Parts: sequence; structure tokens; C-alpha cells
Amino acid sequence: MRVPTGVREIRESRPTSSSISDPVTITVNALPVASVSVSPQGLLYSGETVSLQCVIPDYTDWTYYWFRDNQHLPSQTSKAIDITIPITLTGQTGQYRCEGLRTDRPQRSQPSDDITISVTALPKATLTVEPNPVFPGETVTLMCSVGSDSIWNYQWYKDRNDNVLSQSVRHTITGDTLTISGSTVNEGPYWCQGKRESRPTSSSISDPVTITVNALPRASVSVSPQGLLYSGETVSLQCVIPGYTDWTYRWFRYNQHLPSQTSKAIDITIHITLTGQAGQYRCEGLRNDRPQRSQPSDDITISVTALPTASVKIVTPQGLLYPGDRVTLQCDISDYTGWTYRWFRYNEELPIQTRKTITISLPDQAGQYQCVGRRRGRPQKSDHSFFLPIIITALPKTTLTVKPNPAYTGETVTLMCSVGSDSIWNYQWYKDRNDNVVSQSVRHTITGDTLTISRAAESDQGQYWCEGSRVSRPTSSQPSNAITLTVKALPKTTLTVKPNPVFPGETVTLMCSVGSDSIWNYQWYKDRNDNVVSQSVRHTITGDTLTISRAAESDQGLYWCEGNRVSRPTSSQPSNAVSLKVKALPETTVTVNPNPVYPGETVTLTCSAGSYSDWSYKWYKDNSEISLSQYKYLNTRSTISRVTESDQGLYWCQGERRSRPTSSSISDAVTVTVNNYQPKTTLTSDKENVFTGDSVTLSCTVESSGWTFYWYRHRPDSTPVTTTSGYSYTLSWVSVSDGGQYWCRAGRGDPVYYTLYSDPVQINITERPVAVLILQPNWTQIFRGETVTMRCDIQGGGDTDWDYKWNKNSQLFSPFNTKPEHRISPVYRSNSDSYTCEGVKGNKFSKTSEAVKLTVSDQPQPALSISPQWLNPGASVMLSCGVKELSTDWRFSWYRTVPYRAGLPSLSDKSYSLQPLSDNVTSEDSYTLIPAGAAPTGGYVCRAGRGDPVYYTLYSEPQFLWSGDLQPSVSLRINPNRTQHFRSKSLSLSCELKGNSTGWRLKRYTETAWQSECPSAWRSVTESTCTITSLNTWSSGVFWCESGSGEYSNAVNITVNDGDVILESPVHPVTEGDSVTLTCVFRYQETNPKLKTDFYKDGVLIKNETTGEMTIPTVSKSDEGFYKCKSGEGESPESWVAVRVSPVVSPGSSTSVLVGVVVGLVVAGVLLVILLVLLWRYQNRKGSRFNRIFWPPQPQSTNQDPQQDQGSGYTHQQHGDTNIYDTIHPSDNNDNDAAGASAAGPSHVTYAQIQLKKLDKKKKEKRNYPQENPVYSEVKTGKATAAAGPVDVTYAEVDLQKKVKAKKKRETATPPEAESVYSLVKPYTAPAAAGPVDVTYAEVDLQKRAKVKKKRERATPPEADSVYSRLKPRSCPGP
Repeated sequence: MRVPTGVREIRESRPTSSSISDPVTITVNALPVASVSVSPQGLLYSGETVSLQCVIPDYTDWTYYWFRDNQHLPSQTSKAIDITIPITLTGQTGQYRCEGLRTDRPQRSQPSDDITISVTALPKATLTVEPNPVFPGETVTLMCSVGSDSIWNYQWYKDRNDNVLSQSVRHTITGDTLTISGSTVNEGPYWCQGKRESRPTSSSISDPVTITVNALPRASVSVSPQGLLYSGETVSLQCVIPGYTDWTYRWFRYNQHLPSQTSKAIDITIHITLTGQAGQYRCEGLRNDRPQRSQPSDDITISVTALPTASVKIVTPQGLLYPGDRVTLQCDISDYTGWTYRWFRYNEELPIQTRKTITISLPDQAGQYQCVGRRRGRPQKSDHSFFLPIIITALPKTTLTVKPNPAYTGETVTLMCSVGSDSIWNYQWYKDRNDNVVSQSVRHTITGDTLTISRAAESDQGQYWCEGSRVSRPTSSQPSNAITLTVKALPKTTLTVKPNPVFPGETVTLMCSVGSDSIWNYQWYKDRNDNVVSQSVRHTITGDTLTISRAAESDQGLYWCEGNRVSRPTSSQPSNAVSLKVKALPETTVTVNPNPVYPGETVTLTCSAGSYSDWSYKWYKDNSEISLSQYKYLNTRSTISRVTESDQGLYWCQGERRSRPTSSSISDAVTVTVNNYQPKTTLTSDKENVFTGDSVTLSCTVESSGWTFYWYRHRPDSTPVTTTSGYSYTLSWVSVSDGGQYWCRAGRGDPVYYTLYSDPVQINITERPVAVLILQPNWTQIFRGETVTMRCDIQGGGDTDWDYKWNKNSQLFSPFNTKPEHRISPVYRSNSDSYTCEGVKGNKFSKTSEAVKLTVSDQPQPALSISPQWLNPGASVMLSCGVKELSTDWRFSWYRTVPYRAGLPSLSDKSYSLQPLSDNVTSEDSYTLIPAGAAPTGGYVCRAGRGDPVYYTLYSEPQFLWSGDLQPSVSLRINPNRTQHFRSKSLSLSCELKGNSTGWRLKRYTETAWQSECPSAWRSVTESTCTITSLNTWSSGVFWCESGSGEYSNAVNITVNDGDVILESPVHPVTEGDSVTLTCVFRYQETNPKLKTDFYKDGVLIKNETTGEMTIPTVSKSDEGFYKCKSGEGESPESWVAVRVSPVVSPGSSTSVLVGVVVGLVVAGVLLVILLVLLWRYQNRKGSRFNRIFWPPQPQSTNQDPQQDQGSGYTHQQHGDTNIYDTIHPSDNNDNDAAGASAAGPSHVTYAQIQLKKLDKKKKEKRNYPQENPVYSEVKTGKATAAAGPVDVTYAEVDLQKKVKAKKKRETATPPEAESVYSLVKPYTAPAAAGPVDVTYAEVDLQKRAKVKKKRERATPPEADSVYSRLKPRSCPGP
């Protein structure tokens, strides 16, 4: 037996063991790991075949196992396997792995990692077709594209997958485009696919597309007019192609295209001679857009009927026609009637001839005449008639002869006229115009057939003709030919004068000539026709020449000449007159600069001739010509340097030149003066004392001219401050540093010659005073009609000798006012602007003040609010008057409206007069009404005033204080008796009179109309009843009755709801303890009589009812508020339910109890009255006012929360559910100032906080309550400053309690919780020396005993209706 290595054999026989073998290590090698390679690499696409190969390193002879998604693939045992991906498959196709088995060791490999085969979808081929649908014959382009950058080839298919399209006659394939030509019927479907060499080798097939072929639209031709067509008419053909627009139309006649006709409608004018068939027409359309053409229309045949024919004939005269005859023509047209005729002459229509016959005048209207007819019916015209020529026999010819022609002016001309006929003729003569008949005159003589013109003149020149006239036909001859008579002017004479002008002493030659070869003699004239120039010593006449020697001024004048001879014409015209001018020699002037002159200066003398050039000059001094060597001489100028006294004298000059004039006149003599001293300047200033910003002008004067001025400051020997060519130097916008001493001196010439220095001038400069404009009164808002004073104060201006300038918007409107105040009374809106002022003192001005803006507004109207607007019995009412504009210092006046009465202040519309309230002028903007006796219901008005004299605002719009309680004299009754009503329902309101009260009218108040009577459409005859047959939302408002004496009934607030739900609630206030039922009413109540309803009080849900009604069995003051209901049908408006507090009267169980209660009440009342009287007297003595008291909230307006003030912005109340807090600031409008107040003695400051507690009944609650009726007072002392003196502060709480009846059941009556009103008053600050300050707080608790019930039960006292007054002291400031 073989023992395995490492095992020791033990046997029983000896030796019992062998030695230990060598150790052997067992090595465990890791199995080879298989891996999977994938071919192709990269993205795999649908339809491809993927080759997977299992690679196991180091060993061979493997048998391969393949797994897909962990499932063995028994059919796959090869090293490499192929997987064909379906064409529709994308995404992940499986996870593959492999492993190997072999017979030899190692017998298996480790499995490969999973290989995930993910497939990418083939790129999609997209096929587009343009156009589609297509019209017959159009070409369709199909374009295939694959969303890839690679280059694709495309395969095209039609109808079937195996029907591959190839190039053909109709199918053209170019790249990605397939073009199909000439489609006539629907084709397809078509689709395409991309092919390429790289992977993926193909795309997916595109979606198929079918080509739809639509029929072309068909054209049709309409003809107008319908029926028979006549020669000469115009036929309108219109081509109608439905369905499309923008056609270009093609028209055909007898199948021939009419290229000029492209419009939709064409007009065909039928030739006047045409009859029968005029043509066959059709049309078709072309357009740029698709379809590009239409189908042609059917042919339309145009047939023509001949027109009736017109004819023209002569009615009168018969026979030959001569010029001057009147001929009547007539137009005849057979068939038809109602013709209007048109006449033509030489084919031109005669517009005013429309009748059947016309009359023409010969010869002017001779010609060929034609007519045609027109009528309204068809045919509308006839054929033209043939032309009828009007033939005129010529009149006898007239002959005219003229002798002589041409004629010269002054000669006699004879004109002779003759007619070639034996008859006796009379003759008429004409010149230039047919209406210009030549008649007998001084120079025109007519004898038989002869016209003689004596002394012919140029005015006789013109065209002449003549004409014969007689009695028999023809009554006149033809006019003769016109002969132009020419009347020639005499020959023109020309005069020349040389030279002209001439200078004294020169010779002048005058030459006369006539433009003719004949020999002429000449006559000479000067100035007048009778002044003939003859031979003299200085005048020589030779032939055509006159010579004047040694010309003098007497030879100056007008010259002319005239020629004479024997033959025609015997004389010439006189020449034009020529003016001979004898001109004086040029004047010479001498100028000297400077003059006078001072020793050592240089003087320049200049000689100048007034005209011409190239002058040379001679100089003279004191009657002797000056030698040029004595002076520096340059052409016109002579200079004397370093002048001495010997140079003084008379100087003059004369000019000489080569051309005319050769010399000038001698100049006037000029004296050169030499002053034997050095001049001195004088310095002056226009101002010595100036303000900063002003200008100062210094003037430096010297006794002669031509100086330059030098200006010095502080020292005369310093460098000049500046140099000026003028004598003045201006310092602009001076500052203080510009002040000091100034000097000047002058200099002139080259080298400069200086004057002496001037004496110094002192300039004093101070800061400019400032004007300050103060507006008095200094209110931010000024109203039209007030008085405004503007005051101008000059600050830093020294004395008061100022004048004042006033500017409005930078424009001066009040110059140099001596008073510093400008008053505008009254002011108007036009005075609104920015104002400034400025002080003026002599030539000095202050700075202009800062602008003060004056804004003038229209007369304001205050707004009045009443709180509460619905009166609680016995409660106070607050009137508040506010002026909205930003303005102060108002005092307020208070009025009650009464019926209009003359003599009382009244509203502008005279609807009411105004009666002042007691103490009706207050400095506060509020006024408290404390009812006494009759309720103060009615209208109230306020206005404000300020200033002295008082400026008043407009009256406010009236506001009304209403009461819901019924009044003894009249009551307002409504039917239906509720406050909310549905729209379109009816409502009746009436004033129910009691006793003898009369004159009542029904009134209403709405949010849009402050007060009005009932509309006239509603009013009854008595005006005390309104019946509204159909309510609308604008019918809402407060209604009441008002008497002529100013009494008011109860008021009712009517709300008209546009919705489907309203709340029925009491119209009048209800009394505490009564039962109240609220009903939610649906407009269509009969269809849903019981609504499931939610009831709300003051916006808070309080109860859900299924019956649509909510009942409060015992109403209390705490139940007062706004109520509404809400159901599935909608929500009602809110209505105010008012609760009237009724006095509680408890029957006493014994006389002693009743007496105790009465005595307690009397004592407490007396104490309270004494306390209030003392406070009132003390307050009046201090000049203070008690503050107003505010009461529980009531409705404020017709549709407004009563906790909101009407006319908000003028009161400062904040209303809670049961409390009112108010802060009242005492008036600042005290008559005494601080000093006066300091001496007035102690001040009085009052703070009041009032709490009204109202009783509420609660059951099953026991509370400990005092057995007695306490009256207690708490006093807290405030702190005061050292100088103020002692301060007395008193707190008082008044607790008024009412007893309630005890219930019959033995239970303790629970006192009601309090409902409180708080009022906080802030005092004004007491002056330093005012003395002690007294502050009072008071609480009074008055309780009434309740009567004890007969059953033995203990009556629990109710909680008190209390008034608490709490004072918070303020420290009075020291001195």
C-alpha cells in the first residue's frame, strides 16, 4: 500500500514509526478570466449584425458557454457568435457574457463581465414635397434628407417597397432630389431611403407622401349690357375666375390672342358701321402664384344690330346764301322717339345745340353740318347723318387806293374806295379794328368814295380798309383788302459834345449830323426853343460844328440842333438835348494830427484831393511855398518832428497831375497851434461807494484828442493795470479786493509823448445788501379774494433810504416804489407766480431776494361730516368741518338748514336758508350738538373764515342728521315695510301725517345727489307720496319727510339690490327686550321657500338656519350692528339694526327701598351737577374749552359703515366694537400771547376718559357684587416744574348702574358686561409762570335698586352703566 505524502505510518511491529518526510506547499492558481470583444466597435444601429468573441488567455481547447441576460444560450458554443439586431429595435437589446469549459485542467474559466448591447435608431429620412397639392401640368420636387453630416445616396420608392424608381422621361433624380414633370392625376405614395458606405449604411425609410392633383379653376365671361347690341355701343366683358386672386388675364378674339388686353374687364367699342357678328371672345388667367393658370372660358359671340339713321335739311331761307343770312337746319330720325339731338360742324360738336332745329348765322357759322340723336332707352343713339354743306355766294369785291404811301409827318394823304358794280353804294371806313370806324373830324374829311387825312401824324399810321353797303341783297360788299398806311418820322439828328464834363478854361466842341447823304444846314439851340446860339467871341459855328472857347460856368446847360433842306423831307427831327456840365476843380483838404501840439511832439500834416489819383502836392506856410528839404515829406503827408513854437502858423496845399483835371483847387488854410506846457489828465469815477457785483467806470479826460490812456492802481509809478484807446475804464462785477486808489495818464505819438498823472480817485467797495421777501400772512395756501402783503426787507443795507423794485416771474411790474410793502387786495388766480424784490438807492441795487411762490386757489369749500349721522335718543352729535387745502388759522361757523327765507343767508341754489347755531363761531373744526327737547334732526352747513378783514370760504354742502325713531307729527311709511328691496320691484313711500300738520314733502338723499325731492316721474299730486314702479340700484338712498317749517320725520335707508337675495330687518330702531326676526328673502321665493342660510353680524358668522329666518328673542344693545345673510342663491347687502335703550322701571317691595333709591339718585345727581358746574366755571375762568364728547357709533351714510366717518379726513376717531377713543387738541387760537398767559394765573388742564357700561342679561352665573351704592373718588397728583406752583389733580369715576328684574326661578341674576366709550384729551402746555395747574378726575357710581320679586329670591344688582374719567397729568415746563 502506498502512503500518501506527509502521513506517517504507524505499525505495531518494530520499528513502530518512520522519519518525517520533506514538506510540500500546495499552490492554488487563479482560474483564467474570460472577456468579450464586440465587433463592430462604437455605436450599433438597428438592422446590423454584431459579432461577439469570447477570449480566454493562456489555454486552448475551450468549449464556450454564452449567456444573455443571465440566461444560458445552449445553441451558442462557438468562440464567436453573431447577433442580428431587428430593424425596429432600439435601446438596450441584452447583456451578454461568456465562460469556458475544457477537459484538461483548468477545466473552467471565470465568467467574463457583462457586455451591454445598446442599439441606436437609424437616422430618419425626411421627405418634403413642393408643391402639394399640385395642379395639372406642374412640376413636383421631392427632396429627401437625413439629419447627418455624412454624404448620403438616396433610393426612391413608389407604391411598393420593391418598386424602386429610376431615371425616366417624367422622373429626374439629382442627388437628394426627385423631380416629377407633368402630373395630371393623383400619384403615390412616394418614399425614400438613404444609403452610404460608412456605418450606418442606411437610414430608416421616410414617411410616405401622396401627390394630390387639383383641377385648374375655370374662367367664364360675363357680358354687359344684356340683350341686343347696337353699332357704336361699348360692350364690357368681364373674366370671372373663382377661388383665387391676383390674375393676369389673357383675352382671345376668334382664337387670336389680344396682347394689349390684360385686365379682368375689357371694353369693346362696336364700330358705328358694323352690324351682324362682331366676334367670338374667350379669356383665361395667368398668375405668379399657384395655380399659375386657369382653364379657358367658353366662347362668347357678340352680335350687332344697325342703328337708326339721322338726316339734315335746310328749312329757311331758300336759294343762294349770302354772308349775313340766318339759316334754319332740321334733324330728322326715323323710328323711335324721345331723342335728344347733337349737332356737329366740321366734326366738332356744337355743345349748346340740343334741339331738333338750329339757326346759324352766315358767314361765320358756314360749314358742313351733321346731326345725331341720343335717347335714354336702347338704342341710345342713332347713326350720324350725312354732312350737309352750307354754300355761301361771295359778296361784291371792294378796292382801296392810298396816295402818297409812305407819307411823312405833316403831309396830306388821300384814300379812295370803289365796288365793281353798277349799283349805288355807300362806304364805311375802318382803321386797325372792325369796331374802329373812321368818322369825319378836323383832320379827316369823307366825301363820297374818298377819305382825306390832313397833316399826317404817326398816329395816322395803320391798316385801312373800306366796305360798301346798300338796301337790296346782297346788302353789303366784301371789305376791301387792308392797306397799311406808313407815316415815316423825319430824319434823326445826332449831337455829340466833347469833352463833357469840362473844367473851367477848357475848349468844348459840339458836332451835329443827320443820317442822310443829302446836304443839310444846321440850327443850334440852348435851354429854350427860342434861344438860338449865334456866332460870338467864344462861340464859333463852322458847318456842322459849334466851338466854345474858355469854358465858364455860364456855358453850362442843355444844347440841341436841327437840320433843314429843300427836298422831301425838308427838315429833320431836333437832336436829343445834351447837358453840358462845367465841373469845378477837385477840392483839396489839409488835416493836422495832433493839433494843438506840445513842444517835443511830432505833428503830421496830410493833403488830400477828393477824387482822381496820381496827385503831387505843393505845400504853403504863411503865404510862402515850403521847401521840401525843411520837412520830412512822403507823397500826401508832411511830418514835423520835435515841434517848437516856430512851427506854429497857417498851412495849406494844392494838387497837380498830368491827366484831366491837371490841378486841384487850393485847400483852406489850417492853423497849427503849439502850446508851451505839458498837459495834465483829470480822473473821475461814476461811483465812489459801490456794492460787490456792480460796475464802476473811471473816466480820464485831457484837453485834446488822439490819446492812449494808461491806468494805475495803488501807485502811479507802478506797471499800468491796463491800457485803453478810449478815455474810460470799466471794472465789472467788482469784489471788495478791487477797492483802493486809482490814477491815470495819457500818451500819444511815436515815440510816445505822456501827459502828467491825474490826481488819485478812491473807490470804496462793500458787500451788496440782501433783499428778503416776506409774504404776509405767511400761509402756504392763499385763496382768491384774500388780501396778501409782500414786504421787502434790505438786510445789511445800512440806512432806510431805499426804493423798491418788485418782480413777478422775473418781469418788473412795480419799479421804484418808496414803500417796502406791496399789497394785493383782493388776490386772483392770475396773481399766482414767483415774486422777488430788490432795493434801489440811487444807482445802487441790493441783491434780488429769493423767489417766493404765491399760489392762489379758487375759493375753497369745506367738507362737513356728522358723527353719528343717525341719531341715538339723548346722544350728542359731532359736526366736523374740514378745509382740505393746506391752510391754517381758520375759524368755523355752524348753521342749521331751514326752509328758504329772504333775509337769511342761503345756499346758492336757494334750496335752504341757513340759521346760525348758538355759539356758532369756533376756533376748533368741530361742534357738538347736545339734544335738548326736540331731536336736532335736519341739515347742517359750515363755513370757515380767517384774516382781518375776514375772508370766508364757500358754504359746505349740506349734511343731514337723521333719526330712525318715529316722530309725533309725521312718520314715513314704506310698503313693502323693509329696508332692502329687489331691483325692478315696486316701492311706495308716503308721509303719514298726525294731527293738523301740513305742507310735508318727501325728500331723499343719495350718494350721487346730495339732496333732492322725489323725481317727477314718481311724485304724486300731494308731493308727500312716491311710488316707484320699477326700482333700480340708483333708487337707493335715505328717504324722509320734511315740512315747510323745517320739521323732519323719521328717515329710512333704502337699499336696492341687483342680486337675488335680500335681508328683511326692522325699518325703525327696536327697543331693548323686544323680539327681532331677520329673514333672508330669495327673489324667486316660491321656488325655494326655505333657504339654508348663514347669518352674519358685523362680518362674523353668528348662526346657521335651515328656515331662512333668525330670531333674537330678547334684543339688547349688544345686538346692534350690521347684519347680512348668505345662502346658495347669493348674499344680501348689509343692514343696520339699531337698538333703542329703554329705561328700566323696577317695582319696589317696600317704601323704604324706593325712598332710598330716590334719595341716593338725587344726592348723586346733585353732587354730579355741582361737580360739573364747578368744572365748567373754572374752565371758563381760565379761558379754556371743554372737549367734545363722542357717543356710540351709528350709521354714517346711506350705504356706509356707521363706524366710518362721513367726509373722512376731518375727524380723528377710531371706533372699536364697543369703544370710541378720541384725541382732542385744545385750540391754539388764544387771544393772549405767552407773556399774557404767564400773568393770567393758574392754568387748567382736563383729561377725560369715559366708559359707558351697558347691561346684558346672562343666566346661571353668580358674581359677588357690592351691596351698597358706592360713590368714590380717586385723586392722583401730577408733577409740576419748580416755577409752576402747586398742581392739583383729581380723578373721579362715576358708575351708573341700573337694576334688572330678578328671574322667577331661584337663580342669581348676572350683571351684564360693560360696553365702554373712552375719550382721551391732551392738554396744551401751560406757560412757565402760569401758577398752579388743576386737573380733575371724577367717577360717580349711581345705582338704582331693583324691585324684589314676590318669590323669595335674592335680587342681584346689575353691573353699572358707568362713566370713568381718568386724568393723566403732564409736566408743565419751566421758564
